[in-house]
Amino acid sequence: MTGAPNGSAVVAKRVDDGTPNTDEIRALVRAAGYEVAGEVTQSRTADPALQLGEGKVAELAEAVAATGATTVVFDNRLGPYQRFNLGDHLPAGVEVMDRFTLILEIFGQRAQTRKAQLQVELAELRYELPRAEAKASLAKRDERPGFMGLGEYDESREKDIKAQISRIRDELESIETTERQRRERRRESGFDLVALAGYTSAGKSTLMRALAEDLDLDENEDLHPDLDTTAESRDELFTTLGTTTRRMAVDGRDVLLTDTVGFISDLPHWLVESFKSTLDSVYQADLVLLVVDASEPVEAIREKLATSHDTLYERNEAPIVTVFNKTDRVPEDELAEKREALSALAPNPVAVSAVEELGLDDLRERVKASLPVRERERLVLPMTEETMSVVSWVHDNAHVEDVTYGDEEVVLEFEARPKVVEQSRSKASDLASA
Repeated sequence: MTGAPNGSAVVAKRVDDGTPNTDEIRALVRAAGYEVAGEVTQSRTADPALQLGEGKVAELAEAVAATGATTVVFDNRLGPYQRFNLGDHLPAGVEVMDRFTLILEIFGQRAQTRKAQLQVELAELRYELPRAEAKASLAKRDERPGFMGLGEYDESREKDIKAQISRIRDELESIETTERQRRERRRESGFDLVALAGYTSAGKSTLMRALAEDLDLDENEDLHPDLDTTAESRDELFTTLGTTTRRMAVDGRDVLLTDTVGFISDLPHWLVESFKSTLDSVYQADLVLLVVDASEPVEAIREKLATSHDTLYERNEAPIVTVFNKTDRVPEDELAEKREALSALAPNPVAVSAVEELGLDDLRERVKASLPVRERERLVLPMTEETMSVVSWVHDNAHVEDVTYGDEEVVLEFEARPKVVEQSRSKASDLASA
């Protein structure tokens, strides 16, 4: 692709042993808007000063000069001194960033909501804090304003960062409280909450569109401000940074399906923590659909499933249904082998192709079977002026199977969440005693 928004970049990666795989970092670079101009890899222990060996850094500089790249992106974490030293070996003006600063750049580009913007800011501050602390400590020790060319330091910077982190946490907590209240109101209105989880590029947004295509939710904006009838599905990482909710077609159940930010491998703790609140919609769901790319090698799927389970089971109590997506890319015999090999982590997965819309009816049936059990209820209501409003309320909050109107009473048969059944009984009692 030519004319990339951010110019071109050379990818660099070092591993202790084996063959470096650059597929994911290349995808990240493209997601940030760069053209991948080339790559330099090495298998050896890390060089403390340069990450790569000195000879390999010279090769990197040659690749940058030959391609005219404006940026070098390491798939390794770079220390501040390594970044500074690498700059000395590369052509003037070339920016050096590591995997985590690249991810932060992507997050910053995709953050549309206030919550997402706050989480990006929090992640950036958490990334900066230890560097500011180290810079100040070293500069003080050397009794000079700056160290190893790292720039001037401000004794108050560390305090400023901590104060900003505290402020952002408070604001995020306020937003999270509002979202928790909204989820509870949705449940009280009869909705089941289903969350899509999984690694980025597993096809969650495409699956959401396939499951919830062209369905409108005629509810007030206060209850459903995150409803999106045009959720994006693009073949790039981090299309979904915040959460998007749409109504899902499940026979006999009112289901809201929420797409969340995708997991990504090798994220540091400070970055995961910054976006923890985004996963509240997963932790608070009635059911989680864990989506994996079935076309990936079995060991890659196994590793992602294990990491996803660690994340989800930390606070999640809802059942998890594993969805093998992109089965249109996998021969049947290979899919059967993967099912068998991954059965311990993904018992009885549902195989689908969101793009080809294959297996979606099976998935809907699994969703329906896995949602919380609903109670059946039969109410006999006196025929009064207020009765029709109660009947209307039950229609809005439950699955009504039959309504019989008599001269003196209305018989209402339905199934609903236990809490809705309890509320309907209370309303019926109020009618009887009025």
